[in-house]
Amino acid sequence: MDNQLLFALDIGTRSVVGLVGKAENGAIKLLASDREEHHTRAMLDGQIHDVREVAEVLASVKARLEATVGPLTKVAVAAAGRALCTLRAAAELETASRGTLTQEDERSLELAAIQTAQAELATSGAVPDPADYYCVGYSVVNFSLDSTRIKSLVGQRGKRAGIEVIATFLPRQVIDSLQSAIQTVGLEMATLTLEPIAAINVLIPSTMRHLNLVLVDVGAGTSDVAITRDGSVIAYGMVPFAGDEITETISQQFLLDFNVAETVKRQLGGKNKKLSFTDVLGMDHKLPAKTIIDATTAKVAELGQAIATEILALNTAAPQAVLLVGGGALTPFLPEALAQALDIPSARVAIRRPDSLEGITGIPAELCTPDAVTPLGILKLAGGRALNFVNITVNERPIRLFNLSRLTVADALLAAGIDIRALRGRPGMGLTITVNGETRFIAGSHGTPGQILQGSQPVQLSTTLNDQDVLVVTLGADGTAPAPLLKDVTAMPAPVNIKANGKSYTLEPQVTINGQPAAADTVLRDRDQIDSHKGLTLAQALHKLGLKPEPVEHIYQVNGAKRSYKVWPKYTINHQLASLDSLLASGDAIETLKLPPPTLGEILGINTETDAPITVLFNGVTCPVPIRRHSILVDGRPAESSQPAPLHSAIELITAADYQPLISDVLLAADFDPRSLPAASRVTLLLNGLPTEYTAFVKNGDSVDLKISEI
Repeated sequence: MDNQLLFALDIGTRSVVGLVGKAENGAIKLLASDREEHHTRAMLDGQIHDVREVAEVLASVKARLEATVGPLTKVAVAAAGRALCTLRAAAELETASRGTLTQEDERSLELAAIQTAQAELATSGAVPDPADYYCVGYSVVNFSLDSTRIKSLVGQRGKRAGIEVIATFLPRQVIDSLQSAIQTVGLEMATLTLEPIAAINVLIPSTMRHLNLVLVDVGAGTSDVAITRDGSVIAYGMVPFAGDEITETISQQFLLDFNVAETVKRQLGGKNKKLSFTDVLGMDHKLPAKTIIDATTAKVAELGQAIATEILALNTAAPQAVLLVGGGALTPFLPEALAQALDIPSARVAIRRPDSLEGITGIPAELCTPDAVTPLGILKLAGGRALNFVNITVNERPIRLFNLSRLTVADALLAAGIDIRALRGRPGMGLTITVNGETRFIAGSHGTPGQILQGSQPVQLSTTLNDQDVLVVTLGADGTAPAPLLKDVTAMPAPVNIKANGKSYTLEPQVTINGQPAAADTVLRDRDQIDSHKGLTLAQALHKLGLKPEPVEHIYQVNGAKRSYKVWPKYTINHQLASLDSLLASGDAIETLKLPPPTLGEILGINTETDAPITVLFNGVTCPVPIRRHSILVDGRPAESSQPAPLHSAIELITAADYQPLISDVLLAADFDPRSLPAASRVTLLLNGLPTEYTAFVKNGDSVDLKISEI
């Protein structure tokens, strides 16, 4: 601060308090103070709603103080806990080679923990836009050295030091409105803290923090909460419910202007038994203070319950005692309402005044009020190690960072919400394909790395930042996925020269992708199956030549029903009968055979091989004799199954199943023609060596002999 002066402003919902002090003999001597209330409701719930109105009050307070102490350019302020976000964070430091630890080592560990909290907030999803939240203060929960909890690291030696802190964050709009009002009156924000942090630092010293105490700063718009236990501050919280709610109740109940109702509320705790006021209708009233207090009882109980609910949520149990500060703490019967809501003795809830504070001297009588605790705490922190701002611009966006000893480019990108990983540029997705049964991987292109410029010079993430630095960040470009063509991954087979039915042709062998024909310039996709080594088949050649095999259909009437019989064409390659999947080579000649009409047996499905004939020896020669007998008529005339079937003819088929063959059937099967016998001859038939007749039955394995002799 200028000339070692410490300037603190408590910009509250109802009033602004300014204090100026000077560090002297290890304490702060208070030199001047000033207070002014807002002329309108320019602030609500701790948030500035009218910057110009607030700035006018700040300017008046600043001017009166400057008239006493001289020019003031830097100021310490505190923010109310509106929309407060609180995180616990920890950090560790290797200290084996550091020797005796110093205050700077302790400070470095504190700042490392705050940076951890910032990183956790940025990735936790707890708030919609982490870049719009600022760290406004922190409290050390505990230090540790080689896993042993310790009060302070200064002067100690060990291998590994640790820390746990509570870091508090507020939305950017809360801080920005404070900054704007301060800059309007020509001041620079030197340090910023949270109101309950300021209050607890002067009211509950470290020697009292082993107790489970709750400090509640009841202002006009918010009630801020801080809790101590086990030697440290364990939690901060906020209730958007405070003194203005009581003023509103009085205003509504008695039809008063808000400012008049505020004046009436402040007189309730005084010695006057009756209060006089004029309502908005111009009527004068003189009512007992008790009547007005009774009208606020329900709202006071509601305020006490709201504060108790927040305390129990943060502390999980009723505390040992509650300390009330702030102007709203003077609300009649608030201590009793809060004690009842917490179910603790009313004597354990007390209003505290800064009659004497450790580290601050020269406190005048007019500041020995509950609402002076917070501004005195801000002044005390102004001379300590509170956080201060560094102003950075990232891609034309102003970013205010808290000066955490050594700020780097990485901190600025984190605060701006830029994913550091996006600077690298990821490689494009590759493709996996199979070529003739062999798996191949085709990589995507490499990503293009991004760039960070500080002014016109490239910088690294670890580069140290200074106030007013300007960064221009260009994100990396991701690589692209490959788009190979079929001809890029496999050699296309050579053309095949063939003849088909006397004509010469040149054909390209077929290459398939996933079983489908594909051209050489087909773009491949991931997991494609490519087959290029099969060559050109007869079926593929016929398809390319427009000679796709088509059956010839024959129509008949079989036993009175229409029947269709299809005859598929047959082909030869180099005069050899070939199947459709036969491979072709250059110089091959293909011929389409002219097929005869189907036989009656083919149409009727007669297959002598499947009729299971019996075997008989005829004159010592094996002779198969059918046991199934077919009678075929074509257009009414007998016919054999081997004869061609005339197109559109009427065919009748009679089949005798399980027929017992006769000797005559054996002679017929052996193609014996009786007309071939000599005119003067005698025929003797033997069945298994015994004489028999033409009508005798035969069975499988019988022997039939026919002997011819002259008469």
